[in-house]
Amino acid sequence: MTLQPVIVGAGPAGVRAAQALAAAGVRPVVLDEAPRAGGQIYRQPPAGFTRGKAKLYGSEHRKADAIHRAMDLLADKVDYRPGSLVWNCEGGVLDVVRDGVADSVPFSHLILATGAADRVLPFPGWLTPGVYTLGGAQVALKYQGCVIGAHTVFLGTGPLLYLVAYQYARAGARVAAVLDTSRFADQLAALPGMLTAPALLARGVYYMAWLRARGVPIETGVRPLEVQGTERVTGLRYRNGAGREKQLDCDAVGYGLALRSETQLASLAGCEFAFDARDRNWLPRRDAAGRSSVPGVYLAGDGAGIAGADAAELAGERAALALLQDARLPSDQARAQRLEDRMIRIDRVRDALERAFPFPADWSIADDTMLCRCEEITAGALREVARSGAATELNRAKALTRVGMGRCQGRVCGAAAAEVMSQALGVAPQAVGRLRSQPPVKPIPIQLALAKEARR
Repeated sequence: MTLQPVIVGAGPAGVRAAQALAAAGVRPVVLDEAPRAGGQIYRQPPAGFTRGKAKLYGSEHRKADAIHRAMDLLADKVDYRPGSLVWNCEGGVLDVVRDGVADSVPFSHLILATGAADRVLPFPGWLTPGVYTLGGAQVALKYQGCVIGAHTVFLGTGPLLYLVAYQYARAGARVAAVLDTSRFADQLAALPGMLTAPALLARGVYYMAWLRARGVPIETGVRPLEVQGTERVTGLRYRNGAGREKQLDCDAVGYGLALRSETQLASLAGCEFAFDARDRNWLPRRDAAGRSSVPGVYLAGDGAGIAGADAAELAGERAALALLQDARLPSDQARAQRLEDRMIRIDRVRDALERAFPFPADWSIADDTMLCRCEEITAGALREVARSGAATELNRAKALTRVGMGRCQGRVCGAAAAEVMSQALGVAPQAVGRLRSQPPVKPIPIQLALAKEARR
């Protein structure tokens, strides 16, 4: 069999995987949805952008520069195809759209380094113009050189909440407040675990102290009540940790409850999944090297489980070494073991981070709140089919209500739908199953999908 390795994603995991394969004399195809390598965390601005990397990436600018330089040095060693949206995986072939043109990319081995996206839960007003995910707010700043509002509230939980607020304030934007759904007691309880990663702990403490020193209010234990405004955000009502209702004037909200893995392509590739209690998500099964349940398919980075950029670099290289070994090519197995040992240490830190920024399991979603914005399905409509006994599993509920059938294919509403159903049925989230992925995993021109169907 001819070796045809393909890597999907050119973030930290994808770049390090490509680097390891190229070092072994293997030329992989690298499919990247973005126009330039770096992934979401090290997203590069367009050519000619004048802000330096130190301002764009803060304390992580050296890591960002290392990833960018590594990819630049691979220019003649890999087949890099930026601007490539992979929307299907079937029979050893990836369906891709690039510059509006359909293409099929066959593979013998596949490394999925698909990254992660913001996890959100609905609340009244969350679809008001001016509400962005934390990742979206970060894209606006890094890639477009603009901010989402002149007076922004950042809401949610997880390290990204403080990072984005810090990046905005440092860029000169006015940050109205940082509202964390986790409690100070959660962060205090996680301190012993965080002491094993002093640099990460120091960075987080620095972000918080820097924001406070510049007059940015930080509140913990918050639950949002309502985004105010109709044509545009005008304010935010919330309940603070002491249970008191408060209101803030603002013209934008950056929002996110940590991250969730992008697993759609792994699902279409036929990978087995298992529920991960820490991520509160169904994740593709993999071994320590990144091998999935499907021979020749490997998983690396946050697309296989949230662990952060440093772990993604290690996992990308480790998956590439596993690919080389499975293809009976020389691979440094001593190096592979060292990578696994380092990933285990990072995984312990991730346990501490989850303790510091837990998922708000008590989040309440009113019946009249829009749950699935693509199909305009309310939380009440989903609860009704659950409580009536018509559906006890997500895919049955999807068939009855159309939740998750829209343009996002459940990428936005899937997590919330699982929470609503599990609460309505009085069962754990894993008991309601997961939405099965269907192509296209992201919106594509309809004529391309029809052409694909016609060729079958």
